[in-house]
Amino acid sequence: MYSVSINKKALKVEKTEKGFTVDGVFLNLDQLQISENQFHILPKGKSISVELIHIQADTKTVLVKLDNKIAEVRLKDKFDLLLEKLGMNGSSTVQIKVLKAPMPGLIFEIKVKEGDEVKKGDPILILEAMKMENLLKSPGEGVVKEIKIKKGESVEKNQVLIRF
Repeated sequence: MYSVSINKKALKVEKTEKGFTVDGVFLNLDQLQISENQFHILPKGKSISVELIHIQADTKTVLVKLDNKIAEVRLKDKFDLLLEKLGMNGSSTVQIKVLKAPMPGLIFEIKVKEGDEVKKGDPILILEAMKMENLLKSPGEGVVKEIKIKKGESVEKNQVLIRF
């Protein structure tokens, strides 16, 4: 069994011989891979376009675009769920060194300044991409050493935005 959180809404997902169940309901999916990062799925005859934007392996977080809406998906496998149940969910702090742009866009707002101390999940900046404002949060703890971008500046995918 897996726990999948989409924009903080948790779902229980199980893989069976016939497919997937989500919160106990069988999901009959037809899917087609369009490119390396793009998929087309048909649950219950409804057409959904899915694009993988960014994968954060260390936090098991995936940024996806579902029919032009950005969603953050967090995955927990049976081991993560067991550790969480035992109270050992690995909440040790992660020191971060840099924050990189997950996609190309325009810096809409910077919410920190040099010298600020940030914790995991703290808002860092807003990146406007595909006519949407995306809030980038701190993936760990650190002190802002250098802000390498300015408000209104265009950035490319994987460009270093902030050093910690």
